Amino acid sequence: MISELQKLEKNALAELETAETEEQISNIKTKYIGRKGLLTALLRNIAQVPDAEKPVYGKLCNELKERLNDLFDEKLQKHAANRKQNLLLKEKIDVTLPGNAVWCGREHPVVLVRQEICEIFASFGFSVVEGPEVELDYYNFEALNIPKDHPARDMQDTFYISDNVVLRTHTSPVQIRVMEKIAPPLRILSPGKVYRRDSDISHTPMFHQIEGLLVDEGISFGDLKGILTIFLKKFFGENTFLRFRPSFFPFTEPSAEVDIRCVICGGSGCRVCGQSGWLEILGSGMVDPAVFENVGYNAEKYTGFAFGLGLERMAMLKYGISDIRLFFENDIRFIRQF
Repeated sequence: MISELQKLEKNALAELETAETEEQISNIKTKYIGRKGLLTALLRNIAQVPDAEKPVYGKLCNELKERLNDLFDEKLQKHAANRKQNLLLKEKIDVTLPGNAVWCGREHPVVLVRQEICEIFASFGFSVVEGPEVELDYYNFEALNIPKDHPARDMQDTFYISDNVVLRTHTSPVQIRVMEKIAPPLRILSPGKVYRRDSDISHTPMFHQIEGLLVDEGISFGDLKGILTIFLKKFFGENTFLRFRPSFFPFTEPSAEVDIRCVICGGSGCRVCGQSGWLEILGSGMVDPAVFENVGYNAEKYTGFAFGLGLERMAMLKYGISDIRLFFENDIRFIRQF
């Protein structure tokens, strides 16, 4: 039995000598003196040792265990010290050097424009509401006075999920949903993604829109002009010139397109404004009584106005961006400019 202890010690020392990593040393330590190790197994077999030799055998086992344990720990500590020294030599940190700046990114120009517009209208008492992007045909068209055979649907060719479910073409359905639940007076702003089957230098199948609605007693077209004039001057600057042109929208009557003097050429005429000196910004008008009837509002008592604009177009004009596709290319160099 004593010869077995000597052989075990010899093998353990040989393996420890060849171990090159802390993991290998730990594995050898477990192999020999772990709870299920080779030396532990010999100790458990002490019953097979003659009674006269048991004290000596037990003492030798315990001494060998302590000796091996010290050797294993010593080599582990030596490896840890060497590893630390290597790190200090190879990965020295010069605390006098400036730190590496962590780039946190920028907000997208469309997000910036949306936030600015919402803040301006919040100062007018408007609250922001949102709605589903997958919408029922009723809310997207019919409740807005656009029946199935109306030619205005051709201008808003969209993506159909089914005969009665579409990807919304504007955020106006949010206004219908809000009016169904809330009695006047109300002032709401509804931003979000919308979808139309357009794709070129100035259109994308998905874009962002923001629409506003104000309903109360005694609201006139003069209120509409006043609020939109203040808004555009706050957004583009106090020297902004604008005009209202008669137009047509199925859900407003009377309706008007709002133009601003070209921010590129100052009104002298350029490629951006088509040599006209003016840029179309948004559509607006007084809410058609038929829309009020669809939501149960008393059209004899209440009047209101609505307006809508594209966030990408506002961002393009504000920041001088020439191609709408830049918004969706995920080029970090583009975002860093804002």
